[in-house]
Amino acid sequence: MRALFWLLSLAALAIGVALLGRLTDGYVLWVMPPWRAEISLNLFVLLQLATLVLIYFLLRLLVNALRLPAAVTDFRARRERLRAERSATEALRQFWEGRYSQALKSAALAAGEKVGADGTAGATTNAGGVATLTALKAAHALRDPARIAVWQKRAEALDGAGWRTARLMAEMRIALDARDWGAARAALDQFGAKEKRQIAVLRLALRLAQGAGDWAELLRLARLLEKHGGLLPEQAQPLRLHAYQGRFDALQDDPAQLLRFLDEMPAADRLDIRLARRAAAALAQAGRCAECARLIEDFLDARWESELLEHYAVSCRGSDVLGRIAQCEKWLHEHPQDAVLLLALGRLCMQQQLWGKAQSFLEAALAVAPGCAGHIELARLFDRLERTDEANRHYRAAANCQEQASQSRGGRKAV
Repeated sequence: MRALFWLLSLAALAIGVALLGRLTDGYVLWVMPPWRAEISLNLFVLLQLATLVLIYFLLRLLVNALRLPAAVTDFRARRERLRAERSATEALRQFWEGRYSQALKSAALAAGEKVGADGTAGATTNAGGVATLTALKAAHALRDPARIAVWQKRAEALDGAGWRTARLMAEMRIALDARDWGAARAALDQFGAKEKRQIAVLRLALRLAQGAGDWAELLRLARLLEKHGGLLPEQAQPLRLHAYQGRFDALQDDPAQLLRFLDEMPAADRLDIRLARRAAAALAQAGRCAECARLIEDFLDARWESELLEHYAVSCRGSDVLGRIAQCEKWLHEHPQDAVLLLALGRLCMQQQLWGKAQSFLEAALAVAPGCAGHIELARLFDRLERTDEANRHYRAAANCQEQASQSRGGRKAV
């Protein structure tokens, strides 16, 4: 349709020019003695137009001839850029395929451009940057320190072309994989304040804090990433637990700071059974039995987990035993069939030399849930009371219980 339109337009133009030519009967006279030339006005106009067109094409030819060296240079640069981009893409594909040696070869072809001393980049810097970082990771995957150093220097040369952050991220990942915490920290310190708030950088910093044992920083980063969606709650909880346990270990020789740290913990974290058990053990080991008992009492008042009663009855001895017995008897009204609570009461009564109450609580614990611990405690009690036959009976029962437990564990392993 378009061709037909232009054909009709040209035909109409030709007809118009022909009609216009018939209306003009003038002529042009050239006089150059002794010669003179006379042509029609229409022919003169056509000759003028033809001359202008000829001059235009001659000038274009001259300009293109003068521009030919620059055009050849641009063509070669464009061809080199396409070649580098293909090589960089190939290097990236080979890296993800696990063909690290081939990735290094392709990257060497793609990263052949030069970067000036003033930081200006060549025409293939984008492909070269991708290839350089790919080669750096491939050299690390091959565990080749010499090639790692070479490609790291080439990556540093691209900082002025906008590849600094990408290089630091790659170097930090390499250092973390190699468990080189010092190098990872050095790379992290080079990030700007804005870059350190990025989710990807925060995740790398989290790995660094976890590996280096910086528990306070690990706790801060886990909370920050969970707040901003960088970690799911199911992912953040084990990290917080690990950080709390590390802090407990670090502060167990300083009970005052340990208690201050426990007071600063969020209420939701204090109600985690694993943290409560670890905190109780740390306080007991530090000799702060009153604080350990208060921690367990607060926890059990809010959430019943009878396994904490072992620390409550056994870990700290001789610290307000009567008060702990009274507290356990209050809990017994709410949990009368809890064998662990009955066992804890029996142990506390033994510490206070309340032999009759201790025997009744221990026998009640065995009646609710027979177990090795109850038999052992009763055997010890009867030993103190010099009731040898009954003590021996419970020692034999405890031995049989432990033998059955070991056989049961062995059977599960065999299965």
